[in-house]
Amino acid sequence: MLHKESNSMEFDGKTALITGSGAIGGLGHAVARILAAGGANVVITGTDVERGAQVVDDVQAGKGSSAGTVRFVAADLASPSAVEQLAEDAGPVNILINNASVVPMSSTADQDVATYEAAFTVNVRAPFLLTALLAPKMAANGGGSIVNVSSTAARLGMPPFAVYGATKAAIESLTRTWAAEFATSNVRVNAVAPGPMRTAKVAAAMGPAMDEIGLTTALKRTADPAEVAQVVAFLASDRAGYVTGAIVAADGGRTAI
Repeated sequence: MLHKESNSMEFDGKTALITGSGAIGGLGHAVARILAAGGANVVITGTDVERGAQVVDDVQAGKGSSAGTVRFVAADLASPSAVEQLAEDAGPVNILINNASVVPMSSTADQDVATYEAAFTVNVRAPFLLTALLAPKMAANGGGSIVNVSSTAARLGMPPFAVYGATKAAIESLTRTWAAEFATSNVRVNAVAPGPMRTAKVAAAMGPAMDEIGLTTALKRTADPAEVAQVVAFLASDRAGYVTGAIVAADGGRTAI
């Protein structure tokens, strides 16, 4: 269940593009709720128009008196031309949340090439292209914030997530490079690395096994997406004005033990 967000208007007048936000119960949905409640104009993306409309309705209902707008833009991030169109449709953005991802689960020997390529296409190439398209526009408008969503799989050996972990290690490397590249333009770039998180998709796929994974953390539980979304929102906000190039673990202490 989503936590109640702050009613402060810290994102008032800002536009946020959140990829992978077009389904109820995911991290992107939770982030959208927080940013919209904070006054942001939120652009939600996904591939399913019907599910996207449900998210828009929910975020609209949860933003209270916020004057920010909420809209859905359908986009297949596997297509470079669709990514380019998304950047154009979103317009000038101040905040980019690179959250969309493909999560292959396979042993290395059994991993098929098509799924391997799909993971790198969505998890690495799409954020790369969006950042290349939008960061210069942020710079021209005085700056902005980019938050990439990584995973504990980027730094821990976690079979059967070899490919997924490799894509997230790549996005962490890009985070550091982009932080250095865009710092003089006042564009901050950070990443959040969640641990076990009870999104609707993961809960449906794993069922009770989700609780077992939560026991591997220091806090001995899985995260509600809203808990991780608060960390994403902090990095996106001006409160994190002196934070760039950071990889922030929101993993219940999983990487500490």
